[in-house]
Amino acid sequence: MNPYTLYLVTDDQQDLDTLRFVVEQAVQGGVTMVQIREKHGDVRAFIERAQAVKAILANTDVPLIINDRVDVALAVDADGVHLGQSDMPATVARQLIGPNKILGLSIENEQQLEESNSLPIDYIGLSAIFSTPTKTNTKKHWGIEGLEIALKATQLPIVGIGGINESNIPQLSQTGVHGLALVSAICHAEDPKSASEHLLSLIEK
Repeated sequence: MNPYTLYLVTDDQQDLDTLRFVVEQAVQGGVTMVQIREKHGDVRAFIERAQAVKAILANTDVPLIINDRVDVALAVDADGVHLGQSDMPATVARQLIGPNKILGLSIENEQQLEESNSLPIDYIGLSAIFSTPTKTNTKKHWGIEGLEIALKATQLPIVGIGGINESNIPQLSQTGVHGLALVSAICHAEDPKSASEHLLSLIEK
């Protein structure tokens, strides 16, 4: 199974109990990877959230990825880290986390895409595919066409992120993209388990 297929990115506005509920349900529904975000810079809260999710994922094959913070990933022994362009450089992060953990990098334009081919990363988060309310500062939207170009320009697996929902998943899946990252479509669903099952069925069609 491709670990990137249905990639859940958690909502850092949700409290710990909601986070636990969402992740538990989403994993039962077939989510293949979980990335924890904590944008408030509270490292204790981040570690607490990461440990809570790690406990849920303990007996599954679902990797736990920490957004931005290499120290938090090391503190909880997560499966990997996802870096943005303003975070620690990928080469430095790789030295710290070692060769066996998963390292992802957000790519926002063609120049970064080209540079990524020589970086010690495992996958690319192509951002943003479509405009999205959770990311207000994105400069570029790749769209379907941009995604297709990116897939040809790199050997690395690509996870599409940004504005992805059930209406555009079928079209995105046809590009052969390796994974799709979702926040709202799962985190804000009344029933995250059936939402995940439904989204996965759309991806695998």
